[in-house]
Amino acid sequence: QVQLVESGGGLVQAGGSLRLSCAVSGGTFSSYPMGWFRQAPGKDRDFVASIGWSGTITEYADSVKGRFTISRDNRRNTMYLQMNSLKPEDTAVYFCARGSLSRLRLGAAEFWGQGTQVTVSS
Repeated sequence: QVQLVESGGGLVQAGGSLRLSCAVSGGTFSSYPMGWFRQAPGKDRDFVASIGWSGTITEYADSVKGRFTISRDNRRNTMYLQMNSLKPEDTAVYFCARGSLSRLRLGAAEFWGQGTQVTVSS
């Protein structure tokens, strides 16, 4: 059974940084693309970033380009999201997910984590 567990969320001031982690157990982590999504209160869950199985292909939502960096360590079965220059509008629950690159971009995934809260104060 594939399980995804996010960590690293918290409260940060605007302009600050956080690094989220997504630890994956079960399955073959290095064979699958992964992605990050976020859901703000009262809003739909939105695509944030995705990364191919080898880490060479990445894609970002326009709202985070230049500020967020997605990466993965296939030896540690872990994916990361480095978030810099955080803004109050980045406040959301952040989820990691596994799926194909095309489906991740559409918001669909095979497996989801439980989410980690990120709150950015102004």
